[in-house]
Amino acid sequence: MKHNFKNLKIWILAMDIAHDIHNISLDFPNNEVYGLTSQMKRASVSIPSNIAEGSNRENTHFKHFLNISLGSSFELQTQLLIVLQNNYITQEKTTEIENKIIEFQKMTTGFISKLE
Repeated sequence: MKHNFKNLKIWILAMDIAHDIHNISLDFPNNEVYGLTSQMKRASVSIPSNIAEGSNRENTHFKHFLNISLGSSFELQTQLLIVLQNNYITQEKTTEIENKIIEFQKMTTGFISKLE
């Protein structure tokens, strides 16, 4: 079964997370350009990108791409906590974005189960 990724709630949420990460990274220190900034942007872009890439494949392969997307979300969640630890963003902003990531993880896990 093929899926239109633009209609998937997990893709829409993943795009929102990527947008949030781009916005917060604008205020990171310059010495993080090749460190956390780069890693967080790549992880956040990986999440919706893997959903889109897998959406045109059969369910078995789509699940593989969804799992990669899920892995990137856990990577991003960890990086977000490191950013908080370094006081680059507020606790409130961290909680807001982390809640979106956790919601994405729950939704994606449920979606993977439905594909089985």
